[in-house]
Amino acid sequence: MSSLETKNKKMLILRSSDGEEFAIQENIAVKSTTIKNMVEDGCVSNVIPVPNVDAKTLAMVIEYCKKHAEAEAEEAASELKKFNSEFLDKGQEVLYDLIMAANFLDVKELLEAVCQKVADMIKGKKPDQIRKIFNIKNDFTPEEEEENRKQNSWAFE
Repeated sequence: MSSLETKNKKMLILRSSDGEEFAIQENIAVKSTTIKNMVEDGCVSNVIPVPNVDAKTLAMVIEYCKKHAEAEAEEAASELKKFNSEFLDKGQEVLYDLIMAANFLDVKELLEAVCQKVADMIKGKKPDQIRKIFNIKNDFTPEEEEENRKQNSWAFE
């Protein structure tokens, strides 16, 4: 397994789908179960390709993992909560990119946090409002929609 050594900390290089490379400490990179498994299985060479994640999103995932790794060392829960809140204060498109990246890289904490943020965006909203938020076309006829409302009245209370 070859990688960079910096100040006695093993470094890995991640390459995004658009070719940008990021040097990252192994202890931070293994917050991703996907990368952790590659390291443990000896599948890591000079550069680890991350084909499903662009550079902008990968940089955000690395930032998240780094902050969480540092917070674990310092046990700064309140600071971490503030970071998470500010980190997730992004537009929908960025949040969806983060969900896809966190899922691909298997960064469970990030995936759960971003999914919760999206769930909070629609919490308490009516179906028409949710369709608007996610740009979903209503493909039900008025009759079908009325039938759905009758069958699932509990969901519309």
